[in-house]
Amino acid sequence: MQGPDGTIAERFVEVFGRPPQATARAPGRVNLIGEHTDYNQGFVLPAAIDRYITFAARRRPDRLLRAHALDLGESVEFSLDAVAGLREKLGLWSRYLAGVALLLEAGAERLPGVDLAFSGSVPRESGLSSSAALEMGAVALWHRLLGRRADPLAMARLGQRVENEFLGIPSGIMDQFISALGRRGQALLLDCRSLDYRYVPLPDGIDIVVANSGVKRALAKSEYGVRVQQCAAALAELRHSGVEAASLREVPLPEFLAAQARLGDLPRRRARHVITENQRVLDAVAALDAGHIERFGQLMNASHRSLRDDYQVSAPELDTLVEIAWKQPGVLGARMTGAGFGGCTVNLVRRESTPALVDALQAGFAPVFGRTPEVYVLATADGAFADSGAPGPL
Repeated sequence: MQGPDGTIAERFVEVFGRPPQATARAPGRVNLIGEHTDYNQGFVLPAAIDRYITFAARRRPDRLLRAHALDLGESVEFSLDAVAGLREKLGLWSRYLAGVALLLEAGAERLPGVDLAFSGSVPRESGLSSSAALEMGAVALWHRLLGRRADPLAMARLGQRVENEFLGIPSGIMDQFISALGRRGQALLLDCRSLDYRYVPLPDGIDIVVANSGVKRALAKSEYGVRVQQCAAALAELRHSGVEAASLREVPLPEFLAAQARLGDLPRRRARHVITENQRVLDAVAALDAGHIERFGQLMNASHRSLRDDYQVSAPELDTLVEIAWKQPGVLGARMTGAGFGGCTVNLVRRESTPALVDALQAGFAPVFGRTPEVYVLATADGAFADSGAPGPL
């Protein structure tokens, strides 16, 4: 695994003076369609991307975890015996490592201490799931270090529990699931209620282009929790109006359309996004199965409008990037991706049109916001555990 200044193993030696006993990596992800549906038990269609968090580690004879974030030049050291009380005392990246260790140990035998170093190419705070890659890479690393065979579904659930139980973030399971189980050349249709999934091949000759607005998602975490609460309130109003459903995912679109006039304006908007977005995911998969890539792009565009107008999680920078892309020849679809309030947009574009799109995004954004956005042309990738129950290829 090559980092910007050498392999992760070489950089581990620079920090700790001895070679590592195990290495691992996990990819970030881009969600093609299906936003804010996962915590409503709905459908999502993400793909793992060729941007990774890479790890190296060596066992220690004691119970200390010594970790070094190579890109940040930051280190942390704590005892695995004291993890439960450390959440508020640790920085963000070290909290993820502590949560993984705590929950892994709760479900298995006592863990040894470890020296650990990691580096990443997933842009931070961009909506490309660097946190899930950190979690799944750490889980993969522990399994390699201990010689265990991993159950990737169990590992994805563990990563979600780290966020829900240890960090107090009410996130769904999509990010961890695709980081664990991604497959090169394919997106993954996930039912977030049953965790049933299937791979959906992506057509040849199409690029996934991601534009980073450069806006750190300062509002995303707090507003994410607000949206979770608003969805629960919308469901309660629908049930009060006679719709029988345990989640917004279970509300049929015709029943919602018949009942929506009895809802308040905000609950109606939030429910309308989730219910129509779930249908858009299913329609998008059907379009890919039938080879109708233009239809897939149209659904991406509709998803952005819904996120902007009904769910109200876009931002001027995201809207500008999307509107620039909509005007470019060869662009099939464009939308914001991730929790919103900043981060990235995702564009599906015919390969021959990719260079022109990159130029247009950078040239059109800079005069409005005074900076040039980073634009990434991404390939799909295998997950940390691929689909075999064993860690994916390094």
